[in-house]
Amino acid sequence: MGDGPPSIWEWIGRNWDTGRVDSISNLLTDHLTMSLVPIVLALVLALPLGLACVRWRWLYQPTSGFMNVVYALPSLPVFMLLISVTGLSQTTVIIPLTFYGMAVLIPAVVDGLNSVPDHVRQSAVAMGFTPLRRLLQVELPIAVPVVLAGMRVVAVSSISLVSVGALIGQGGLGGLFTRAYQNPFMPPVIVGIVLIVALALVADGLLVLAQRLLTPWVRARKGTAS
Repeated sequence: MGDGPPSIWEWIGRNWDTGRVDSISNLLTDHLTMSLVPIVLALVLALPLGLACVRWRWLYQPTSGFMNVVYALPSLPVFMLLISVTGLSQTTVIIPLTFYGMAVLIPAVVDGLNSVPDHVRQSAVAMGFTPLRRLLQVELPIAVPVVLAGMRVVAVSSISLVSVGALIGQGGLGGLFTRAYQNPFMPPVIVGIVLIVALALVADGLLVLAQRLLTPWVRARKGTAS
């Protein structure tokens, strides 16, 4: 072997699990944590807010307007503002990404629930369904495709935006980009991009699979139509 720079595979082998916080495996774990937590929190918070907006329609416009303003805020300045409150921690990245996710999911929940035909609701009422049972067994299942479409957008954007946190020392795989910038060397950039894209594809695939499992009647309808 010559004295030139290592190949990308040699570099991955040397840096995958070094026991240091900047090893590829640790950065990957951090990236997953800072991506998945906001997705889950955004869904948990968006569901009741979306339900409230459907129940009290006057609430939707101000809620949507506020969340649109939040979504328009650049992530890096928001991270920097939060440092004084949450410090240089993963929470500094998780909080803004949660709000960005809510900005997408609240309209998705509202649109999903509004897509439920009135005659379906009326049939559920005629069958004696309580409001809670109607919500859980009729309205939410019909709203699932629209909500999961929003979830796919949130998942991909969250996985991508986490890397911006590398500029404050909490960016998961984005740390590979800052490392390459400080010491010009291409393998960290290539590895970071490939892993982030792979995570986004896996997350999107899992949500598509979840939609197929949660809405079997959609496949049955397509099969009947064909």
